[in-house]
Amino acid sequence: MSSTLLEVTRAAHEDVEQLERLMVKDLQNDPPTAKDKLYQSHRVRNNIDTIISTTEKLIEIYEDKDNARKDEIAALGGQTATGINVFSAFYDRLKEIREYHRKHPAARLVNVNEEDEALLKEEPVIEFSGEEAFGRYLDLHELFNQYINSKFGSKIEYSAYLDVFSQPHNIPWKLKSTRQFREYMENLLEYLIYFFQRTEPLQDLDRIFSKVEAEFEEQWANGRVQGWEKQGQENEDDPAQHTMIDLDYYSTVEELMEVGPEKLKEALASLGLKTGGTVQQRAERLFLTKHTPLEKLDKKHFAKGSHGPRQNGSTAVSQDINSLKHIALMEAKMKKLSDLLSKTIEQTKENVVKKQALTYEEMEQEREEEETQVDTESDDEDQQIYNPLKLPMGWDGKPIPYWLYKLHGLGQEFKCEICGNYSYWGRRAFERHFKEWRHQHGMRCLGIPNTKNFNEITNIQEAQELWEKIRERQGVNKWRPDLEEEYEDKEGNIYNKKTYTDLQRQGLI
Repeated sequence: MSSTLLEVTRAAHEDVEQLERLMVKDLQNDPPTAKDKLYQSHRVRNNIDTIISTTEKLIEIYEDKDNARKDEIAALGGQTATGINVFSAFYDRLKEIREYHRKHPAARLVNVNEEDEALLKEEPVIEFSGEEAFGRYLDLHELFNQYINSKFGSKIEYSAYLDVFSQPHNIPWKLKSTRQFREYMENLLEYLIYFFQRTEPLQDLDRIFSKVEAEFEEQWANGRVQGWEKQGQENEDDPAQHTMIDLDYYSTVEELMEVGPEKLKEALASLGLKTGGTVQQRAERLFLTKHTPLEKLDKKHFAKGSHGPRQNGSTAVSQDINSLKHIALMEAKMKKLSDLLSKTIEQTKENVVKKQALTYEEMEQEREEEETQVDTESDDEDQQIYNPLKLPMGWDGKPIPYWLYKLHGLGQEFKCEICGNYSYWGRRAFERHFKEWRHQHGMRCLGIPNTKNFNEITNIQEAQELWEKIRERQGVNKWRPDLEEEYEDKEGNIYNKKTYTDLQRQGLI
């Protein structure tokens, strides 16, 4: 039945209305988990894209550049070359409908409600790496390797890179004008855009970037772009000021040599001339341009890859300025995306620090627990629990017995500054936390051994003072880690370092 243009138009309008109704029904549901919410956003985004493409086809049909729609409407009215014959047009269309149903006898009316229910349960395919954990964390390891192996980067840890990658304004602009930095910034911006589109599919990224570009143009014209302030002012006054040397102030080559080799090199490079040789040779080569136009200079003075004087001088400088402006614009877009993804970046930092203190088995166990928690989260939230005494929840998601609450003091809150002011509810949880990874990692950062001498100490200053007293009493070299440093096996048994090592060598633990 979609053989005619009018039938295609009707079907397109029907599809648009169905997708709009489907989006309204989908958005009325409140997803129980973050994963379901992401699926919902991608379903709505896919429906919006389908509506846009279908609407564009409808616009082409209504523009009717080939007059096909006009001719079909005229044919429906019975207009032919010999005149108007309404009955002939009616029976021709009736014959066409009967022929269609004869060829498709199994055609049936589709139940829209059943089709909507199936579409609402659809789970779109979203590509995330294992490190990204379905959009909860960023995966910047490739960009991190590119950063630490570059001239503009520095040898830092991945956790520190998460703090500095969104601050390119701290890098000197001379290093940012290189091809290596431009490629790095392009890759970083491309990844952040791709990640943002996967985690926030309903955000209008084009509108966000158009606003960023408008603000950037105004700041660039006024020389107020962070990290490019001097470049903006030079662009407004004299774009070649940072590389060109006014030769009118120099009458001899010896005077020009006093400028220095680096400035001579920059001035020669801006003109497309060779930059090698001694200081005197550079000054002589540059001094030639005082009385001789670039067009009349011998080609031997120009650097390889330079296609003559047309690409030198102000034209080359203008191209360099445009390249620097493009890099600065990419920085502005990257900073905007970093602001929008600030929560994800913080979660990534916490996850990286946490993983550094976990073994592979502990990370796998935590991942399985998170998956189980996601599966049972919706069922737990649907049940309304009666808890007038505001008792803590047990492992089954229900309030614990009141006698257990009073016996173990589970209503008391214990904070540990060494663990980053983390709160532990109940005496038992507080006592056990001294052997957990969070407290051990905090003591390790302070440079203090996690021994039984520091039990019950949660203040950083108190721990440092006690460690100083121990060192004064026993001496710096008298601390015996083999006997005093404690280790815990998988079953929770506590050993000193010597015993733990012996048992481990024997294969008993």
